[in-house]
Amino acid sequence: ALDVASEVPLDVTAGVSDILTDMRTVAVDDMDLATVGQGIETDSQDGEASSEEEGIICGYENLGIADIKEGNLNVREEATTDSKVVGKMTKHNACEVLEQDGDWLKIKSGKVQGYVKAEYILTGDKALAIAEEEIVTVVTVTGTATLRVREKPSTDSATLALVGEGESLVVKKEKNDWYYVEVDDQEGYVSGDYVEVSTKLPTAQTITEVKYGEGVSDVRVALVQYALQFVGNRYVWGGTSLTNGVDCSGFTMQVYAHFGISLPHHSGSQPGYGTRISASQARPGDLFFYGNGSRINHVAIYIGNGQIVHASNPRTGIKVSNAYYRTPVCVVSYLP
Repeated sequence: ALDVASEVPLDVTAGVSDILTDMRTVAVDDMDLATVGQGIETDSQDGEASSEEEGIICGYENLGIADIKEGNLNVREEATTDSKVVGKMTKHNACEVLEQDGDWLKIKSGKVQGYVKAEYILTGDKALAIAEEEIVTVVTVTGTATLRVREKPSTDSATLALVGEGESLVVKKEKNDWYYVEVDDQEGYVSGDYVEVSTKLPTAQTITEVKYGEGVSDVRVALVQYALQFVGNRYVWGGTSLTNGVDCSGFTMQVYAHFGISLPHHSGSQPGYGTRISASQARPGDLFFYGNGSRINHVAIYIGNGQIVHASNPRTGIKVSNAYYRTPVCVVSYLP
């Protein structure tokens, strides 16, 4: 049987015209962030993850690794501290070193290209040593709009979640062409028939600021901007601190509390405090709820343009994702 779900992602209209990449970010040591990327265990892999020919690892020919203790490293548009920040790197993020310009390095990391201070980038053997520890195996959903995450490696097993085409999931182990993966703070199996397997290193993030169209209230703009400033911070199960550690419902609870709206610290209960709307009606600041069937186990804040910000899991922390990386159970509005 085909291990794909019949559901397909919905269209969304959010009144968002585009996404900017010039949101303020903090400099090194300004904020405590979680370490991005940790070693994984795999029962079997086709060859060793790091055995790339001619010294290339995960596609990097001139590998650099961000060497910072805490906080984040600004990636700037030009080789000067007066230049616009276009992204940020956290501890052990990888990059391709393109060239050196005095005390600065021009790098490319994920979707971010720009300049960082050379003193914060390790290269050569030191970078390779860290990469060996940070490298992860991922599977990317291909060939189907929606793929089921199963409780066990079988098409007869219960469905834990649905993930959309193009989403990449970290692999914990592989068993009989089924991959045991992380989906937020859950773990389950996806069929190898509908995924592509690769290895990767954690990379920089582009910090996005949403540019809103007409009809979006100031409080929605402010709420989204407030939530986005915590991207990169830690996920802690049961946590309620936006800076030191928070889980998915703790994140939404605390962000909303900042704007005078009280929500319980439980994703399954939060929908009862607002008005359910269709996904096509979603506006920035509304909440997307995800789960297994009708049972809700995850929540995220819609930021517009088909994207959400959420406290995902201990590995990735608070991050921005496609709103339809999983099929939402419901969408709820709490704002005017």
